[in-house]
Amino acid sequence: MTIREKTEQIEQQTLSPFAALSMNSKGRLKAEDPCPIRTCFQRDRDRIIHCKAFRRLKHKTQVFLSPEGDHYRTRLTHTLEVSQIARTIARSLRLNEDLTEAISLAHDLGHTPFGHAGERALNDLMKGGFRHYEQSLRVVDVLEKDGQGLNLSYETRNGILCHTKGQEADTMEGRIVRLADRIAYINHDIDDAIRADVIRQEDIPSDLIQILGDKTSTRINTMVTSVIEHTENDTLKMSDEIQNAFDRLHQFMFDSVYCNAYAKQEEKKVPTLIRLLFTYFVDHPQLLPSELQFVAENEGLNRAVCDYISGMTDHYANEKFTSLFIPNAWSIIS
Repeated sequence: MTIREKTEQIEQQTLSPFAALSMNSKGRLKAEDPCPIRTCFQRDRDRIIHCKAFRRLKHKTQVFLSPEGDHYRTRLTHTLEVSQIARTIARSLRLNEDLTEAISLAHDLGHTPFGHAGERALNDLMKGGFRHYEQSLRVVDVLEKDGQGLNLSYETRNGILCHTKGQEADTMEGRIVRLADRIAYINHDIDDAIRADVIRQEDIPSDLIQILGDKTSTRINTMVTSVIEHTENDTLKMSDEIQNAFDRLHQFMFDSVYCNAYAKQEEKKVPTLIRLLFTYFVDHPQLLPSELQFVAENEGLNRAVCDYISGMTDHYANEKFTSLFIPNAWSIIS
C-alpha cells in the first residue's frame, strides 16, 4: 500500500459522511497516473502554490490600491486568511482539509489588477462580460504552464468557479470556502479601513460589536464558532443572531468603505488605464507574450488581451501604462 493509499484509507475511516473523499474524486480533465505519496487534492494544492499566478497575488489590490504601508492586505494575504478560516471550519466538521485548502488558495487567481475596479473595467470591455471567478478557473485550466494548465481535479475546479456568486459548489468544502471568503474580507477590510482612517472603531454600530466582538480576531472566532456549532448535516449556517449581525456588518462596510468616495477616489482612474491598455494591445497584438499568441489565434484577440491584462499586477499595469503613454524626459549627455 502506498502512502497515498494509506492517506485515502484514513480519510475514509475518519472523515464525515459529507466530506469529499480524494479516492472518490471525479478526476481531472486529462487523466494522469496518481502520485504514490499525495492524494489528488494535495497534489492540486501543491500545483497552485507553485504556479506563477499565485505569486502575482502579492502585488494585486485587495481594497486599497497599491497601498504604501507594509501592513495593508493584498490579494495574497487575503487568500491566506481565507485558507486559514476555511481549514479551521473544515477540520472541525471533519471535512476534507486538503480540498478546502486547494480551493482557498486558487479562488482569486483570476483577479484583476486594482481589485474589483479592474474587474468592472474588463467587464465593460469584454463581450459577454468578465467575472474573476470564471477567470480563476481559466487560469488553472488554460493559462498556467504556458497554456497547458494545471489539470486540477473536478472538485477543486468546481469550488473555484462557485466561490462567490451563482450556483453553490457541489462539495461542502467548496461551500466552506465561499463562506470563509466573506468572513475574511469583511473582517480584514475593517482593520485596513481603520488603519487608512476611512472609518474609526467607534463608527461600527455598538450592538454589532457587542454581538460579534470589538477586534478582528474576536469577530472571526465568533463567526467561525457559530458555523461549527450550528451546521446541520451538509447545510452550513450560523445562528440567526450571528448571521443577522454578520449581514448588517457587511452592509455597514458597503456603505462606509466599499462605496466611500474618499477610499475609492483613485479607482476613478482605473477604467481609463485598463481601456487604453486594452485598446493598445488589440492594435498591437505582436506585443502580447508568446504564450498568449496561441490564445489569440484560437480564441480571438480580445480574449488574449483580456487574459494578459487580467493577469497583470498593479505595479506591472502602472509601469506598462507609463511606458506606453507617458513621455520620457529628454536626457542630454554632455
